[in-house]
Amino acid sequence: MGVGGGGGGVAAGAAEWPDRLAEARAALDAAMAAEPGPEPESAAAEAGGGSGAGVTLALVRTMLGSAPPRWEAEPLRVWADTCSVVALEIHQKLDAVGESGSAAAATWLVRCREDQAAVADAVDGTEGGDGVGPLVAGELRRQIRVLEILGDPAGDAGAMRRAMDLSTEGQRVLRAVVSRRARARN
Repeated sequence: MGVGGGGGGVAAGAAEWPDRLAEARAALDAAMAAEPGPEPESAAAEAGGGSGAGVTLALVRTMLGSAPPRWEAEPLRVWADTCSVVALEIHQKLDAVGESGSAAAATWLVRCREDQAAVADAVDGTEGGDGVGPLVAGELRRQIRVLEILGDPAGDAGAMRRAMDLSTEGQRVLRAVVSRRARARN
């Protein structure tokens, strides 16, 4: 059973949580070992310096490190909220308009966490004059849609599949961006 496939995933809940968490951490450790350049834990990486991939891996390592060891609703909810913010930060770092880490984009991310109008603007596609690019707005729309699908009390058996499909779509978008950047550097 791989990190992203096989097994029961979220639907299996507590039964598979510790093993899947360990698999995800091992896969991330392998990815970090393969990342060239300075150690992600270095002060430069934490301050936003270093390679973009190293900083992103450090963010993901922090996120995985904070995962609750047991499958319990409240710690998982808090962790999921943190994961949401980290995902938006990663998208901002990869977004063409977020490259410089503009203060306006960082402010927008904070507003999204606190202000429903900012979220509504992103969903409608009207946000954008404040340094937020299409990757961040698209990720926020996917996150909102996943929550709507999973929060629907009349949800059917296909709800989990639709949520996973949205997640997979987001992964494809990020892979394409990273691939384009790698080709541009070479």
